[in-house]
Amino acid sequence: MKYTKLGRSNLTVSRVCLGTMHFGSATGEKEAFAIMDKALEMGINFFDTANMYGGPDNRGGSETIIGNWLAQGGGRRDRIVLATKVFGNMAGGDLPNEEPGISAYKVRKHAAGSLRRLQTDHIDLYQVHHIDTHITGEEYWGCFDKLVDDGDVLYMGTSNFPGWGLMKFQNMAAARGRLGIISEQTQYNLLSRGPEMEVLPACLELGIGAIPYMPLAGGILTGKTKSQPNTRTANVENEYGISIEGSSQIGAFHKICSDLGEPAHAVAIAWVLSHPAVASPIVGVRKVEHLEGLERAAEIELAPETLAKLNEIFDINKGRPFKPGPAPGAFAW
Repeated sequence: MKYTKLGRSNLTVSRVCLGTMHFGSATGEKEAFAIMDKALEMGINFFDTANMYGGPDNRGGSETIIGNWLAQGGGRRDRIVLATKVFGNMAGGDLPNEEPGISAYKVRKHAAGSLRRLQTDHIDLYQVHHIDTHITGEEYWGCFDKLVDDGDVLYMGTSNFPGWGLMKFQNMAAARGRLGIISEQTQYNLLSRGPEMEVLPACLELGIGAIPYMPLAGGILTGKTKSQPNTRTANVENEYGISIEGSSQIGAFHKICSDLGEPAHAVAIAWVLSHPAVASPIVGVRKVEHLEGLERAAEIELAPETLAKLNEIFDINKGRPFKPGPAPGAFAW
């Protein structure tokens, strides 16, 4: 496994991050334990979760499973960089202060809940799951700076933020003399290239490490020739408006992978890693076998001609009325 620094921090993370969104819903505790043990064996030291993960009737389920795994000891806690998120409603009711968003009132309770479920005394990377357009910078950084100062949180990150949001909150942190945001989670893969317009350029400018989720497009880019009904892949096909079966794009992608002699999922992740803003793509794993080949993804260095072919096949500009220029001024005349 290869490693890198996360953004402009000096925190070292593996070039592949273990996503645990399915723990507590699609994946039970026994299988989740096996996944985390195998990930450590492979050299993956970066684990990502969220307080909401576990399913609608099991909020906190993923954190609870990770906490039970950590409680086994054996140096597990010291061997991983543990990331979780805050934003959603954890109470399951209609309490006004539990509505999706961020407040000092809410963050204090949710951070304490995550620490309790994770059975740890600190969160390495605490991420705001979505941008809150109502909160002031003073309240935002006031509550999170306190968590850092108290030692409950070491670093702050974001998820699903637009480029302007990263700039806004990072500038506020700088004015306070703080490190601010070191990472941003954004959906990025060969079929979802919107972050190239604003988010990834902002990350590069601000020293924020991108940790993209869905680098395999929900399974579309794993080498499958068709999806099965009522699966995650079928759902993403509907979201993206694409069908694996009969797709000329996917067929051309499979041919490139075959010519390289590399598995499709490794090539797809390697392409994401080729962007200079990207630190560590998050791969959501439901079964131990889904980990196979992930270390290869971190090792592959795609040649310029291969990158050019992939970018042509999955051209972000195709179908637009005009070809925009480079981000962040992509749509300026």
